[in-house]
Formats: sequence, structure tokens, C-alpha cells
Amino acid sequence: MKHTDRTLDYIIDEMIDTVKNSKDEVFEIAEESRKEYETLEHELAILKEDVATVIEEGDLLEKKVKLARKKLAEVSKNFKEYSEDKIRKVYDQAHQLQTDLVVTRDKEKVLRERRDEIELRLKSIEQMVERAEGLVGKISIVLNYLNEDFKEVSDLISDAHQKQEFGLKIIEAQEEERRRLSREMHDGPAQMLANIMLRSEIVDRTFKKGDVDSAVKEMRNVRVMIRDSLYEVRRIIYDLRPMALDDLGLIPTIKKYIRTLEDQHPNIRFKYQSSNERLHSHYEVALFRLIQESIQNAMKHAEAELIVVELDISNERVVATITDNGKGFEQSEKKDKSFGIIGMHERVEILGGELKINSKKGTGTRVSIMIPVEQDTTTAN
Repeated sequence: MKHTDRTLDYIIDEMIDTVKNSKDEVFEIAEESRKEYETLEHELAILKEDVATVIEEGDLLEKKVKLARKKLAEVSKNFKEYSEDKIRKVYDQAHQLQTDLVVTRDKEKVLRERRDEIELRLKSIEQMVERAEGLVGKISIVLNYLNEDFKEVSDLISDAHQKQEFGLKIIEAQEEERRRLSREMHDGPAQMLANIMLRSEIVDRTFKKGDVDSAVKEMRNVRVMIRDSLYEVRRIIYDLRPMALDDLGLIPTIKKYIRTLEDQHPNIRFKYQSSNERLHSHYEVALFRLIQESIQNAMKHAEAELIVVELDISNERVVATITDNGKGFEQSEKKDKSFGIIGMHERVEILGGELKINSKKGTGTRVSIMIPVEQDTTTAN
């Protein structure tokens, strides 16, 4: 058993170190990007000065070329009045000025292209830094979760085989959550931001062409896409940890969470009784996660048509029941010691409470949670 304890502790420590290293790597990427941004910004400033200088030189050469052509035309018209040396000199001068002008204009083109390339790169780096900073914040949230919740779980699981199995399930869930978050960031906000960038360039080109109506129309489209991007980012952050839980409390957060599920399951009912006082944060977090897990189990596995959530908060205890009319299951036939159910038991035991699950095939499932609590002095909204 001691060997198993050390194994799971090692797994959890390795997992936390991996997440920390990931955070450091993302931070380093952001820092390197900032340095590159500063270097390119300095180069851009020099390029802009060079472009202005070359344009000025080209304009001056154009004036000289016009004068030389005028002189050449005059010589050609009065050919007999000029010596051969004079004619050759006028011709050579006009030819040299024309060559210098072509070279200068080519140089201007190259400088302009490099300037435009750097400006696009700067925009890309700016977006990358913003995304990296956002990811650092999200990874910090994950680290807090690992340090607070998983360490407590590790200390309280006593059965060696269950503890080892639970540790492996934690790693699987962690990796799946990373994959899910990566997919959501790539398919959602990242794609939307790329489209916004493209649309903004369209607006710029359309406006420069003088088509104001089309530019305004594109701006409206960009505004809609920005709103959708903000919604996606807020939804992802909400899944990591609902901010309403800290600001409003348990009951408003559950209401808000159920509203977000209306498209997936319109028949989730919530009934509650409560005093006006808030619970301590660790009770509210645990109860929200327990209710969230129960609802998700009913939606994913029970195929329930109706889910009823009941919550009764008194001065001494909290009682939550989640009932569904789904297909149910035989409790003696739990598959692979369900990770979700094990996690729920551990959360409740940490808080000195009791969890009961009553279910049979074809009769639905009832999850009952009782946790003794101490009220917070903060008044709930």
C-alpha cells in the first residue's frame, strides 16, 4: 500500500510539474515573441524612413529625367548645331538618369514590400502574445485545481488498488481535457480571430477604394464575429470555473449553468430552499461540481427525458438530490468503477458528507448528497 501511495503521489507530482513546465514554455514563447516584436518594430521605423528617402530621391530623379529628355529633344531637333561630343554627352546623361530612376524605383518597391511584410508579421505576433497570455491564465487555473483538489484526493484515498487506478484515470481525464480545450480554442476563438483579421483587411481595402457602404457592411460583419468570439471565450472560461460562483453564489450559478444546457436538454428543472447567507467557497465549489457531474451523467449515459435538481440549504447542512427518469443501471454492475462516481464520493467524503446513488435498470437514477456546512457571513445576492 505504501508503494502504491508513493506511485500515485509521484504521478500527481509529475502531472503538476508537466503543467508548470507547459506554463513556463508558453510564457517563454510570449517573451520571445515580445522581443521579436520590438526588433521588427525598430526595423520598421528604419524602413519607413528609408522608403520616404527613396521616394524623395525618385521624385527628384523624375524631374531630372524630364529635363534631360527635353534637352535631348532639343538637340535632336537642332542636330546640326551641336557637336558630336555634345550630342553624346546629352544622350549619355539622359540614359544614366533613366537608369538611376529605374534602380531607385525598384529599390522603393523592395523596401515597400519588406515594410508591408513586417507590418503583417507584427500583427501576427501581437495576436500570438495575446493568446499566449490568455493560455498562461488558463493553465494557472488548472494548476490551482490540481494543487487543491488532487492533493486532497491523494491524501484521503486509502485503498491501494483504487488509488492507483484513480491516479491513472486522473491522467486520462487531464489529457482529454487538454485535448478538448485545444480543439475548442482552435475550432472556436482561433478560427474566428483569423476570420476577423481577414475581414478587417477587406474593410481596409474596400474603404480605400471609396466604397464606404460595402466597408460599413463588412464592419457590421466583423462586429458580429467579435461578439461570437467573446461568447466562445467566455463559455470556455466558464467551463474551467464559473466566475458567477465567486460573484453571485451557488444557486445563481446553478441556474445559469442549467440555462446554458437548454439547447442540449430543455427539461432540466431546478427547485431550491435557502437562507440568504452564502456558504464558504470550498462548499460552493464542491456542490456545484457534484451537481454538474450528476447532470452530465444523466444527459450522457441515462438518456433521461426529465432531470430534476433539488437543493435545500439550512444552517447545519446542504441536501442536494438529482433525479432522472432515464434507463438507470444495476449498481452491482458498475463498469470499471466509474471515475466520475469515484470522484464524487471523494469530494463528499473530503467534506465529511454522505453520497447515495439509487438506481435500477428502467427506473431512472436518484443521486442524494448531504454535506454538513458552516454558513459564510457574506450575504448572497
